[in-house]
Amino acid sequence: MKPIIGVTSNLDENQLSVSMDNIYSLLNAGAVPIVVPNLLEDDKIEKLAEELDGLLLTGGGDIDPTLFGEEPHKNLGSICPERDTFEISIIQKMLALDKPILAICRGCQILNIAAGGDMYQDIYSQMSVPLLQHGQKAPRWHGSHFVNVKRNSLLHRATGAENFKVNSYHHQAVRKMPENFDVCAEANDGVIEAFESRKHSFVLGVQWHPECMTQKNDAPSIAVFEAFTKACKQ
Repeated sequence: MKPIIGVTSNLDENQLSVSMDNIYSLLNAGAVPIVVPNLLEDDKIEKLAEELDGLLLTGGGDIDPTLFGEEPHKNLGSICPERDTFEISIIQKMLALDKPILAICRGCQILNIAAGGDMYQDIYSQMSVPLLQHGQKAPRWHGSHFVNVKRNSLLHRATGAENFKVNSYHHQAVRKMPENFDVCAEANDGVIEAFESRKHSFVLGVQWHPECMTQKNDAPSIAVFEAFTKACKQ
């Protein structure tokens, strides 16, 4: 059976959009992707969560900082309140149902917020250590810096690797981990690059964009989507 996986979408000027890299990565891993709109009615979101086998939280813009108790930082980018509201709701419902979630870039940040964590609104002005370039000036499929993966973590079991290169397109990042979640990968500058739930069967957030790297046959990126799809079949 091919699992049906919901793919979250951007909402801009009343139009939905999603990169086809997400769709191709899921198709190649053996899933049936369904792009989901930013619903606001709780009963409809609950029905959607019940029908899906898994959820892919895609990348996109910034997140409203009032959702984690902060005022907007001067370097905060554009936000979409409807998307924030929808994603937090469906994340919490998927977690309650213990259905698999793979969260990418913005997706991993909103997953962290929905589960009770918080985040840096702008790593370059809010982190006190010297940082790598996290907004690379290179093709989206290019791995620009390394991540160090915690041994025996979900990410390590999926990829079989403790160190590999990833691409990087973000100025925000997760900060405090929620209860029952653990950091499983960091960049060499200490930025959290991946985290996972120790309570759920498969909940993984990654700060990079593996969907952009699968088309160039990047082994860790392909392995992440395959492990996610396999979890959605169970």
